[in-house]
Amino acid sequence: MCGIVGFTGKREAVPVLLNGLYKLEYRGYDSAGVALIQDGRIETVKTKGRIKELDEKLQSIGGFKSTCGIGHTRWATHGEPSDVNAHPHLSDNRTIALVHNGILENYLEIREMLKAEGFHIKSDTDSEVAAHLFQKYYKGDPIDTLLKLSHRLRGAYAFAIISADRPGEMFCTRRDNPLIIGIGEGENMIASDIPAILQMTRKFIVLNDGEAARVTPDGVTVYNDIGQVIEKEINTVTWDLSSAEKGGYEHFMIKEIMEEPKAVRDTVMPRIKDGLPALSECGLSDDLFRGIRGIHIVACGSALHAGLVGKVMIEKLSRIPVTATIASEFRYSDPIIGPDDLCIVISQSGETADTLAAMREAKKKGARTVGVVNVVASNAAREADGVLYTWAGPEIAVATTKAYASQLAALYLIAVKAGLASGHTTEEEAKKYCAEIARLPELIEEDLKLREQLQKLASLYYNRDHMFYIGRGVDCAAAQEASLKLKEISYIHSEAYAGGELKHGTISLIEKGTVVIALACDPALYEKTISNVKSVKARGADVILVTNGDFKPDGEVCDHVVKIPETSSFLSASLSIVPMQLFAYYVGVARGCDIDKPRNLAKSVTVE
Repeated sequence: MCGIVGFTGKREAVPVLLNGLYKLEYRGYDSAGVALIQDGRIETVKTKGRIKELDEKLQSIGGFKSTCGIGHTRWATHGEPSDVNAHPHLSDNRTIALVHNGILENYLEIREMLKAEGFHIKSDTDSEVAAHLFQKYYKGDPIDTLLKLSHRLRGAYAFAIISADRPGEMFCTRRDNPLIIGIGEGENMIASDIPAILQMTRKFIVLNDGEAARVTPDGVTVYNDIGQVIEKEINTVTWDLSSAEKGGYEHFMIKEIMEEPKAVRDTVMPRIKDGLPALSECGLSDDLFRGIRGIHIVACGSALHAGLVGKVMIEKLSRIPVTATIASEFRYSDPIIGPDDLCIVISQSGETADTLAAMREAKKKGARTVGVVNVVASNAAREADGVLYTWAGPEIAVATTKAYASQLAALYLIAVKAGLASGHTTEEEAKKYCAEIARLPELIEEDLKLREQLQKLASLYYNRDHMFYIGRGVDCAAAQEASLKLKEISYIHSEAYAGGELKHGTISLIEKGTVVIALACDPALYEKTISNVKSVKARGADVILVTNGDFKPDGEVCDHVVKIPETSSFLSASLSIVPMQLFAYYVGVARGCDIDKPRNLAKSVTVE
């Protein structure tokens, strides 16, 4: 959940490193630093705070002429944000600088060993011990040392290292954390994610777990886990640099909300052929669905909320039993899963640590695995038996919007495919569903016209301390994501409940002025949901009703109605979430929150 960048070439390294760090700031932003090789020694500049503070500090110091260095933006795990705890960390003899993304599980054991041997530990981090351990093992061969380091450490990591005795060279390795190498002409880069390298190149190499690399201005040499040189495929970034820029919007989040029609279109249109879902290339064949006993959807956060919607839809159309489980709980619950089961893992980044661990547990037990992933060549994409790429493009805001919308669309296709293959959905019904899915982009475009109304509602309620979301069926699953968006962006305490659960305790929290947002997008459940709404309204709640029907409630039922485009309940979760994203966004703006970088959060959760 930190950002790593490194550069070696002929131009000055500092501007390149800073540019890369700005592009990676969504991965962590409580402290930052750079280390440079200059005149045969390593110079470091670090600071608590954002990249802007590091930028200003570097400008005030000035005078750096180095053409090789590494940088880091941090999301704190071990030790509070501070100058001392910021990366890069130096070895005891100050000849090695190291940046790290991940968590070292046995760092306390190593820390005590190093202290007993006379090493001076200055920070509270787990990462610093890796720099000292590198010095302990180093005999002149950085690759050999990195491999020894890898065998000694337990946990997840991506490391980038520079050594004073190797000017112009960088060394890196990884395990369960992303790391790519940008391939330029007479210059090369290391980074945690693609946006950081686009200033230099569109060509990149993805390191696999256990591999290490030597990076110089003239080339890259990659080694396997026993030190043998190996050939690596060079990938090419296919999306435009402008996709990772704000494009005139105030925040990435609102830009990405507005990009949802395109993101959904890019997800579904290549997967509908002759009016039916075409997912065999993703590892989802008819035979697979005919032979499985059950489906396990595993994910975290917003991806899990997409999975909750997917569970309802897949079971409805296929009658195959589906569970949707928090990835961290799945891994440690000794799940009942085996060769007759399908495990669908959902992750925007494809690097979510708990989700990867859960997928590996499912594979170990013999289950077939399929990843619903946005980032190409990510860990989940490479390790799963099949992968359905969502093609949502780069998502920079920490709070997901367009990637979530694409995940929902992908799960609708899976639901139709499963229903058709299992025989519980006819071909005629499947074509009808696919036609509806194909219309989703234009329906979301209609949805986005509600922007002004949601901005006004946000201006009325942004100063409240508590809000509640309720719904039934798919609306209950959608309410989970709506509530999370508000919490992430505005820091307002928010909870989501099944409408029928209100009377079992939660209604005791409702008092005059409490905001309740009710989702009622399934005509079969209108009456039940409205009865729940009336019960909170009678206790003084201010109610916002989100519905897609021709229902015309009066003031006794709700205070405001948000009318989304008409569609079947099958797709309603995709349309009800858009106004909820807009509402969360404008509430956050009104409260003066840091929209794209919410406190304590980072985009890619690569630690457990």
